[in-house]
Amino acid sequence: MTHRILPTAQVDSSAQLGDGTTVWDLAQVRENARLGAGCIVGRGAYVGSGVQIGDNVKLQNHALVYEPAVLEDGVFVGPAVVLTNDREPRSVDPDGKLKRGGDWEAVGVHVAEGASLGARSVCVAPVRIGRWAMVAAGAVVTRDVPDYALVVGVPARQIGWVGRSGARLTQLPDKPGTWECPRTGAHYIETPTGNDSDPTLLTEKES
Repeated sequence: MTHRILPTAQVDSSAQLGDGTTVWDLAQVRENARLGAGCIVGRGAYVGSGVQIGDNVKLQNHALVYEPAVLEDGVFVGPAVVLTNDREPRSVDPDGKLKRGGDWEAVGVHVAEGASLGARSVCVAPVRIGRWAMVAAGAVVTRDVPDYALVVGVPARQIGWVGRSGARLTQLPDKPGTWECPRTGAHYIETPTGNDSDPTLLTEKES
């Protein structure tokens, strides 16, 4: 199996595409970007220079993934999502000169395995989106998101937990700290961390 690039897409010759990856019309993949196997880059999407993307990642139409972002296996990036890379964006320096690539330090967004970013959400770098987390459509993420967390709003705040299926977990009334996926029946255990900013941690219970 080989990759597929639509005629109107722009893929730099130094970019690496895994087997079965498809880059759709008007998408752009920049220098030294790496995409694993089975990825989909939607119409008009952008992948910045040196961005690292794992296997089976979906970038929907017009998603913008700026370097030095890292997307692990199985990540979903919805339509028109933006992953930023500049904490102090300016077009010019204090003297009015146009800023170039070497005039600022790029910072990236790290999206861990299986996480999903809803349509038109924005991740303001530097942040990490945890494993299997869910960022709601239109949310603006300004701080790290824990594994399995469901976050919404501007700025994004956690309102619950989700499992690997994407369904919102429900707490078992007879088992404090235990959550269940209504779709798969899998159980997850909530434990305190002692950290004020992220007071609890969720882990998947081994079957």
